[in-house]
Order: sequence, then structure tokens, then C-alpha cells
Amino acid sequence: MSEHIGNETIDGVMTLTLQRPEKKNALSGTMYDALSNALRQAERDASVRTVLFRSEGDSFTAGNDLADFARQASSQDAGDSPAHRFIRTISNASKPLVAAVQGNAVGIGTTMLLHCDLVYLAEDARLMTPFVNLALVPEAASSWLLPLRIGHARAYAMFALGEPMGAAEALACGLANAVVPRSELREKSQGAAVALAKRPPGSLAMTKSLMRDPNRVAAQIAEEGRRFKECLRTAEAREAFTAFAERRPPNFAVVPG
Repeated sequence: MSEHIGNETIDGVMTLTLQRPEKKNALSGTMYDALSNALRQAERDASVRTVLFRSEGDSFTAGNDLADFARQASSQDAGDSPAHRFIRTISNASKPLVAAVQGNAVGIGTTMLLHCDLVYLAEDARLMTPFVNLALVPEAASSWLLPLRIGHARAYAMFALGEPMGAAEALACGLANAVVPRSELREKSQGAAVALAKRPPGSLAMTKSLMRDPNRVAAQIAEEGRRFKECLRTAEAREAFTAFAERRPPNFAVVPG
């Protein structure tokens, strides 16, 4: 288990806590692997009835640790990175997943919520999917699931323009179950997770499976992964990551078409 991922199980609820607040809970490869391992453990352990995701600090997660991610960008196995393994694992989870989100939820911090069954937002939550800013494409089947949930126009603006979505709008368009003051977020999400843990697990698993199209989700994740890997090898991506390392805005006008 990564030192930056807390893992405890109480009353049937496995709570996974992102614990890297000094980096806005940016997710490294080891953190992704720890999350994947914990989800697989939850699937095997009958005493775990529900999984709750939460984080420390003022952000849910800044998304991928870009310095860590840039080191992987030239790898021939980029399509099977720790991030992609986590995406496949969370999309296959049969047990209820609950998320408690405060502050910024960037990239995977938003797309993973599409695989959670209950989502609670603090009033300051902001959901962001700025993949195009990094010359990449969406992941976690979000290119299908997000338009399905909120419509093409809003989803495209989030992807292509990187426009953030505030908590109130996310609630209104069906991305969250409730918006609460930050001080009440943990209590609200924990209460929901405990309530789910008391429900009949077989019925819950069957209900979840009936509400999803696992084959469609898996196919979209695979296609996104293929195109994501292609994008990582482009001049656009090199410019995006170089600009990040040099702390300057990218200049895509000088990148060959």
C-alpha cells in the first residue's frame, strides 16, 4: 500500500483516502497501484460491503502527477500504465462505490466519479476534465459516459475547453447525489456508505450490473486507451509536457499538423 493512500475497513466500509495534500493529491503510479490493489481486495473480501473514496486537504485530486506521467509518456506500455489499470479495475467493481469530493477534482478525479454509485460534493467542489489541454483524449469511458449523463454540449466544453463544473451545476445535471458544506462532507458520505453496507449484497451487486453496460464500457475504455497511447507519441503531447516542465503555456501553433 502506498504511503499516500489510507486504507481502513470499519463496519463493512473500506475507506480509501488520498493522503498527499501537499501535492493536491496528484496521483502517482504507486498510488494508482495501491488503489487498484485495494479494489481487488474489496472484491475478494466478503466483509467489505462498500468502498468509500475521500481525500485530505483542500483538493480531491489534481489528477495525474504530471511529472510522474511525463516519465511514462515514452514507454511502449503506456496503454497499460498504472492509471489505465486503475480505470479497468474501478469500472469492473461489483460492490457499491461512494465518493466524497471537495475542492478540485481534475481529470481522473472527475472521470472516476462516473463509475461511483453515490457521489457527494462539498460546496467548493469543481469538476474538471482538461485532457485536450495536454493534447490527450478522455479516459475511463468518459467520452461516452459523460455526454450520456450531461449531454454533448456541456461534455464537449468540459473536454475541449477545459471548462470546470461547479458543485451546484454538477448536482443539477446528475453528476452528484447531494451538495453539502465542507464540514458535513465526511459525515454525509460515511453515512451513505454505512447504509449501503447494511443492504443485501447480492441484490446490490445485481442491481448495479443491471444499471450498467459493462461490455460497452470496456470497449470504450479500450478504444480510449489505444488513442491515448497514440496521442502520447505526438508532437502536440511533447509540446504540452515540455511546456509543463518549463512552466510556460504550450504553443501548439508551432507544432506540425
